[in-house]
Amino acid sequence: MRMPLLSPRRLGDGGDLSAPRGTSLRVGAHYDPDAFGRISEATARFLGTGRYLVGQSLFVLVWLALNTVGFIRHWDPYPFILLNLAFSTQAAYAAPLILLAQNRQDDRDRASIERDREVATRTQDDAEYLARELASVRLSLADVVTTKDLDDRLSKLEKLLLGQEPNGQQPNVREPNGREEKEGASSE
Repeated sequence: MRMPLLSPRRLGDGGDLSAPRGTSLRVGAHYDPDAFGRISEATARFLGTGRYLVGQSLFVLVWLALNTVGFIRHWDPYPFILLNLAFSTQAAYAAPLILLAQNRQDDRDRASIERDREVATRTQDDAEYLARELASVRLSLADVVTTKDLDDRLSKLEKLLLGQEPNGQQPNVREPNGREEKEGASSE
């Protein structure tokens, strides 16, 4: 009897499903991407400094001087192939490191912009809420009696009370001819 190609015995024991298959055998270099990113940013930051440019310029001048002076053995004669190879290698590594550093900075900027947008949205929502609350307080206070209103009413009441007769009769009413007459009294 022939065994099928995809039998459970050929693929291994399928009983343990707590871990994905193939996690025990790892081949290749393992690194922390965040640590590598920090190193690339530090390198890119250093490559953009004046100290690096001055140091590299001095190195090139010394290299050229040592390879052009006649009393020292020339390890890199005139077309300076070795120096060009060194610069090409440096550029081959520097460019991706600089791009990686820029990508990380873009990610940080994007996250910062998103946080700023969220803060601005919350601030706007809070401002709108406070504006609505202030409007409702103003509407509520529109119906409240002020001290000026009370003073006006009290002064009117005082005038009415002072105009009354001491025995509680109604105040005098003027007739159209200008004479005063008491209510209930007959005119003579």
